[in-house]
Amino acid sequence: MARRSGGLRFQPSGGTRKVAVPTGKKQLLNIERMADDGRGIGFFEGRTWFVSGALPGEEVQARVLAARGQIVEARTERVTAASTLRQDEPCPWARRCGGCTLQHLGAEEQLLLKQRTLADQLLRQGQLVPQRWAEPLTGPAFGYRRRARIAVRWNEALERLEVGFRESSSQAIVGIDDCIVLAPVLRPLLNALSGVLGGLERPRAIGHVELFHGDAVAVLIRHTQPLSPPDLVRLQAFCAAHAAQLWLQGSGAPVAYEPGALLTYSLPSWALTLEYRPGDFIQVNAAVNDTMVRQALDWLGPLGGKRVLDLFSGLGNFSLPMAREAAQVVGVEGAEDMVARANWNARRNGIDNAHFFQADLSKPLVDAPWGQQAYDIIVLDPPREGALEIVRQAASWTAERVLYVSCNPATLARDAAELIAHDYRMVRAGVMDMFPQTAHVEAMALFERR
Repeated sequence: MARRSGGLRFQPSGGTRKVAVPTGKKQLLNIERMADDGRGIGFFEGRTWFVSGALPGEEVQARVLAARGQIVEARTERVTAASTLRQDEPCPWARRCGGCTLQHLGAEEQLLLKQRTLADQLLRQGQLVPQRWAEPLTGPAFGYRRRARIAVRWNEALERLEVGFRESSSQAIVGIDDCIVLAPVLRPLLNALSGVLGGLERPRAIGHVELFHGDAVAVLIRHTQPLSPPDLVRLQAFCAAHAAQLWLQGSGAPVAYEPGALLTYSLPSWALTLEYRPGDFIQVNAAVNDTMVRQALDWLGPLGGKRVLDLFSGLGNFSLPMAREAAQVVGVEGAEDMVARANWNARRNGIDNAHFFQADLSKPLVDAPWGQQAYDIIVLDPPREGALEIVRQAASWTAERVLYVSCNPATLARDAAELIAHDYRMVRAGVMDMFPQTAHVEAMALFERR
């Protein structure tokens, strides 16, 4: 008797299965519109292509980066028919570096994209429209970034240290020795960084580097192994030559090489100086940060006699300017170290009506003494995940106004719908161009109780 096969064979239920799109494949595409993240969208053989570096109305040759199901992610290799909106990128690495994604689009069109993104997200969450759209907050298109993380990796095959920024949609490092979005004082540091790190005795020990500029310049060296004394001498000499503080981080918290070194940034309109450490959150765009805080206070109106609750308060970036005018400000933050520094920032600036507390704001707030008080104003400045657990408690709030500062329009829209369901109305909203040359959208919205 002939042997029977033990395997079972099935026909695909949906008909013939589509052939997978291989990584690296090149495809000529017509770009029809733009996604919220700044990528062009095209369609081919039933699949949706998201193409970085492409603009609506263009024909481009796209190279596949990844494909799953009906979605293909790709990048522009060549523009065969350009949009009238396209401009030459001022940075020679713009098409490879993952830092800037919109240098091929003018500043005005970048702002329009961000405004459309915010409006679209609000419409998707129950047809939400503010009573008034605010003019976008803007600053310098380049030279704005006062903080940057530099990727460092030892290339075993080439026996050399790679220093630069991550390539778009890749872990590969683009060797970059200049960056036009960095604050001008940081650019010479980046220019010389590869040489000094490559000349160390133990270059493999370097994990990454961060550059900071506030009231002082600083360089943080993250190392995965102990640095040798000669390497420490070289790094200190490098920092001294650039009038920068040297900070080191091994397995613990960052530590200044010179005892007593301080990092601070100023809010001159309110005569404030805020101390921070590497790892603390600070806004990377100093100019837009100043106008953002000023707009927040303008929107909230006179604060005299008001009690303010500032949730996700960080180092006091909003709390302390508000405390200059309000009767009392309570700030709440999740990171204990930042709470301690916020309280210290209040004391060092002579502010005695602002107090900061630690709490996990991703969970319902229960039994916190500060949570049992009544507030006239609530300020929310959450991370990308938003503040859903907080706004779900809005039914118990007595606040007449809620100011929401967002770095993610999708979660802002979701949380706005929750606030509106709890008897608030959105009276004003607008974008803030904190990150020019990227599709990243920061926004502010003001809500008033009906």
